[in-house]
Amino acid sequence: MKDFQDRVAVVTGGASGIGRALAKAFLGEGMKVVIADVEEPALEATAKELGADGGPVLGVVTDVTRPESLQALADRVYAEYGACHLLCNNAGVSVANLNVWETTPNDWTWVHGVNVHGVVHGIQAFVPRMLASGEEGFVMNTSSGDGGIGPLAEQSVYASSKAAISILTECLGAQLKAQGTKLRAAIFYPSGGLLNTGIWTTRRNRPADLAREQPVPEGTEITFEQFMGGMKKAGIELPVQDLDELAHFAVQGIRNEDFVIMIGRETMEEQLVERARKLARGECPTDVLPPMG
Repeated sequence: MKDFQDRVAVVTGGASGIGRALAKAFLGEGMKVVIADVEEPALEATAKELGADGGPVLGVVTDVTRPESLQALADRVYAEYGACHLLCNNAGVSVANLNVWETTPNDWTWVHGVNVHGVVHGIQAFVPRMLASGEEGFVMNTSSGDGGIGPLAEQSVYASSKAAISILTECLGAQLKAQGTKLRAAIFYPSGGLLNTGIWTTRRNRPADLAREQPVPEGTEITFEQFMGGMKKAGIELPVQDLDELAHFAVQGIRNEDFVIMIGRETMEEQLVERARKLARGECPTDVLPPMG
């Protein structure tokens, strides 16, 4: 997908963080942008802000866990613009870092409902219409190196959901190509450093009917600022990736039709090879990080 001018982009989880940065970058390329998010006040504010310079931005309240909500989003997009050329399944949430046996059923239902089912619902709502148009198009699914490349044991719920997205996107990409379609798919691995996004506080959007069945242990839910403060006290300096730069990198990856869109992706080879070696030896390739402090 080389030409972005006057094309239509849809971004779920578009009210903040990476989604907002992607929407801004697409507008800069001359696209018409639809941002979808479950957080209505943030969605309205972002749509107003991004559209202040005259760019066409449409905000649609969307709950990606509900297939009918994605179908309604697709209906709105096609009624408004008659097409979708770029679909970014980006919405994501996370829960506290806990041992698997300390997680609850609702932790898994909520995170996988958003991170996995939300992507599937997006594909099911948009891809058939994108194929029917006969136009070229692109589907970019946001995964994570935490799961897609090497999981952090402490983040079992989140990491497993992102591993699922990586495999799902491989299957989607292979199917689209094998059947001679004009659509292509990509895994987007947000990368380049730590990311100051709403993923640190996604519990603000957790629905009441999927609340934890028991309180989380104290200190297991921290903000980005608290994490960085702890690192600083420990004498550790960690790089932080600018989200606008990351979004522009993603635009170039889409233009190149890269299947893996990731800053420094060449560095994953050594990690994946070592992972494969451990598996071939019958070993668990994932280690538990030592506690901080």
